Amino acid sequence: MSKSKRSILVRRVGIAAMIVAGMTVAAGAGAYAATKMTLFVNGQKSAVEPVIMKGVTYVPIRSAAEMLGANVNYNAASNSVTIASKSGNVGNAAVASVNGVTITKNQLYDAMVAVGGKQTLDNLIQDELVKQEAKKKGIVITDKDVDAEIAKIKKQFPTEADFQSALQQAGMTLDDLKKQTPAQLRITKLVEPSVKVTDADVKQYFEQNKEQYDQPEQVKALHILVATKEEADEILKQLNAGADFAKLAEEKSLDTGSKDAGGDLGYFGKGTMVAEFEQAAFSLKVGELSEPVKTQFGYHIIKVTDHKAAKAATLDQYQAEIKETLTRQKISELAATWLEDLKAKANISNTLTEK
Repeated sequence: MSKSKRSILVRRVGIAAMIVAGMTVAAGAGAYAATKMTLFVNGQKSAVEPVIMKGVTYVPIRSAAEMLGANVNYNAASNSVTIASKSGNVGNAAVASVNGVTITKNQLYDAMVAVGGKQTLDNLIQDELVKQEAKKKGIVITDKDVDAEIAKIKKQFPTEADFQSALQQAGMTLDDLKKQTPAQLRITKLVEPSVKVTDADVKQYFEQNKEQYDQPEQVKALHILVATKEEADEILKQLNAGADFAKLAEEKSLDTGSKDAGGDLGYFGKGTMVAEFEQAAFSLKVGELSEPVKTQFGYHIIKVTDHKAAKAATLDQYQAEIKETLTRQKISELAATWLEDLKAKANISNTLTEK
């Protein structure tokens, strides 16, 4: 190993190694009465304990820490020793240059703080608090938990395409959602024991929102949209002669939202489509083709592939679903207060708000 590589390795592990070695030496310094202290390294409490013996504070790692670019400080009020990197040395390191003029880490840091650093740090503090609380309660979020939660989210959308569209509108990818989900699940599992949803709550919600659960009359249909009646007549002629509907839709339809799916519009109820289209679709029998239907978009050939009659919902059908919905609502309502209480009980240092 070259000298330069060895030096880099020492800087990576040196401070921790020196702390352990130094404290081991201090612990065997003699049979003097020793007072335990607390050691912090880069803001984190160390498992190694400095000591006071006969009124003298022993921190044998001071010289090593200073050599490696760190500050060692004793705080009499809290009876603690703090070791932290010297911000001046690291912060002045160049992260970019423009025509020979360097841009430093400190400049980058200050710019990032100005455009959202406080909120980002608040989020990191909150996430760390929640992780610590989850660890205390023995809560572990697995990949299986994340996949199950995302599956529940997907069920809120009619199709996979609708789900992906919602992600795009939110400026997110599926990977982004997967990364955010564990934090939300921790909060859910921590707050949920405080939530109580009774059968009476479920029944009241169902009765107040019954129309959302009743199944309206629906049809499932395919369509081909073209610009003129002549084109529509020609397509209808081909279909009646046995042409494949999906293939013609892919080749001829002007509806970019459905043509690649063979013209499939899925299930829809009344009030979803424009009036002329809806009237034609709901008047067709399953498997029947429409005559050309004119709407503001052009001329449609419609084929109904399934029909569902209206059906009234029952409480038994949706009791579990409603209970989960109400539970999530109450968790959402309680989460903000729960987090504030958690922060109030924690020992938090935030340099961005303390300046």
